[in-house]
Amino acid sequence: MDSLTIQPMMPEHLDEVLKIEEVSFPSPWSKQAYLNELLFNDFAHYFVCTLKGCVIGYIGMWIVIDEGHITTIAVAPEYRGKRIAEKMLKFAADYAGKFGAEKLVLEVRVSNLSAQKLYRRMGFKNIGVRKEYYSDSREDAIVMFKPIGKDNNDYF
Repeated sequence: MDSLTIQPMMPEHLDEVLKIEEVSFPSPWSKQAYLNELLFNDFAHYFVCTLKGCVIGYIGMWIVIDEGHITTIAVAPEYRGKRIAEKMLKFAADYAGKFGAEKLVLEVRVSNLSAQKLYRRMGFKNIGVRKEYYSDSREDAIVMFKPIGKDNNDYF
């Protein structure tokens, strides 16, 4: 795993991203949704994690004022459990901090216990619930928060 790289997501990465998206989420984003984020959303910052030139994971966030809001994160099934998501979250925190963000925020399905475990291990705390947040199932989302930045001793 020494040859892992994290780089900006480009439209040419989307075929590989969408393959991971399809096996990771009950309601996967479309190619057009990603293109809109990449090409038209000034708040959006998306990255891929590659191994030997192949996309094995990705993370996206919006940076607005002092907050990095994680919009998506996924790792290809065959690479899960190898701390790749942790590396991407650390990268996102560092990147957002350079833009003045002081915290990371995300939503996670109440049923996604493995993701919740990862986020807690990374120092995220539950701060609320968004009722019926997910349109595909009307499942609630847990809102999680993590302070970041140079003035925070609790940095990743």
